Amino acid sequence: MKPVLLIVDDEKGTRQTLAAALEDGYEVYPAGNAKAARAILESEPVDLLLTDLRLGGESGMDLIDFARALPKPPQCIMMTAYGSPDTAAEAKRHGAYYFLNKPLNLDEVELLLKRASRTQELEETNRELATRLNPNSGLDRMLGDSPQMQDIFNRIRRVAPSTATVLIQGETGTGKELVARAIHNLSDRKDAKFVPVNCAALSPQLMESELFGHERGSFTGASQRRIGRFEEADGGTLFLDEIGEIDIPTQVKLLRVLAERCIERVGSNKSIPVNVRVLAATNRNLEEMVAAGSFRQDLYQRINVISITLPPLRGRGSDVVLMANAFLKELGRENRKEGLILSRPALDALNAYSWPGNVRQLRTAMEHAVVMCPGQEITPADLPDYLRGAVPGGANVRQNIAPMDFVLENSPTYNLKLVEQRTIRLALQAAGGNRSEAARLLGIDRRTLQRKLNQFS
Repeated sequence: MKPVLLIVDDEKGTRQTLAAALEDGYEVYPAGNAKAARAILESEPVDLLLTDLRLGGESGMDLIDFARALPKPPQCIMMTAYGSPDTAAEAKRHGAYYFLNKPLNLDEVELLLKRASRTQELEETNRELATRLNPNSGLDRMLGDSPQMQDIFNRIRRVAPSTATVLIQGETGTGKELVARAIHNLSDRKDAKFVPVNCAALSPQLMESELFGHERGSFTGASQRRIGRFEEADGGTLFLDEIGEIDIPTQVKLLRVLAERCIERVGSNKSIPVNVRVLAATNRNLEEMVAAGSFRQDLYQRINVISITLPPLRGRGSDVVLMANAFLKELGRENRKEGLILSRPALDALNAYSWPGNVRQLRTAMEHAVVMCPGQEITPADLPDYLRGAVPGGANVRQNIAPMDFVLENSPTYNLKLVEQRTIRLALQAAGGNRSEAARLLGIDRRTLQRKLNQFS
């Protein structure tokens, strides 16, 4: 895939000459002013920026500042007919890779662009390496001691080295994108790009252009050629979030791309091969959509090679407390309120709530608590209003569990063993298999629980 080069100059002749000379080695985007350049920088993955110093009423220095502040900044080369040592030094301070004086020598321009492109590749590699070494990347960002999540982690590790398409299912807020990123980070494609696409945020009219790109003039408003997400993800991973929102005509074209591994930009008949692993996610029931005719069965079969279904937070037992404490540490650090702890009544409220918004809602609740807590211990008064009434015996399955002493004291002796077994089974289910948490719910210590389990086996 060619490096993407943005050429910015208010002189049309210079733009055209440079574009014609460099289009064989680069994906060239010309812009005649800073406003147009910024629009391209915000919408396209630009690798190299070649800009004039004077852009009408704006300065190329400001454009370089804008470009270098992007999450993945391009290498920037400044050119001008009004150069001086001071101007060159200033350009370097703004982050310019090099400073060129006009009139330009095309051989020198090509040499500098090749060097800058190699530097850009090294910086990208360093960013990817830093991401992999970051303890918050990959599986390390996914928390859970429950048996359900341990099974999810094992499935991620098994499918990651393959090339199989994976369908990630689960309610909103359960962490489907984290699963996709973990698969990418643990795969052979980890050094290439991970490109997410929120299909629910795109209209049917924009979806095809977003995925496959378009040629200049292919529709009203298409003033520049644009590469799509498939091309951007070439060699890496494309994550199609909320794939159930894609309309039927685009589903047909997506199916063809998945089958042939080639795309065609809107307005072009040229086939462009792409080497992309596709991961998809949805919070909708695609089987029901297939039955209703709103999702193609052949596409469903194509993306559902491997299925990973995330459990809702309300079914993950002690993971609620584990994740709440992790969020508390992270958000406390961000808000300069480190060392906060959750009181027992606050923990009871978190455990009793059903969490319809799942992990995302839990994080928001903990952010509310961090901001509102006046001291070091978070109480129910610091939690969102909807949590203050969530007490044991409420919406959580813990309402079915009575303390063990109460069960033993109020049960017929001839049925004692069955009552104990049922109560312990309910406690383990509510705790997601975590024996320490189950013992706490039952009002006994872990050693007693273990002894009773041994008696039942």
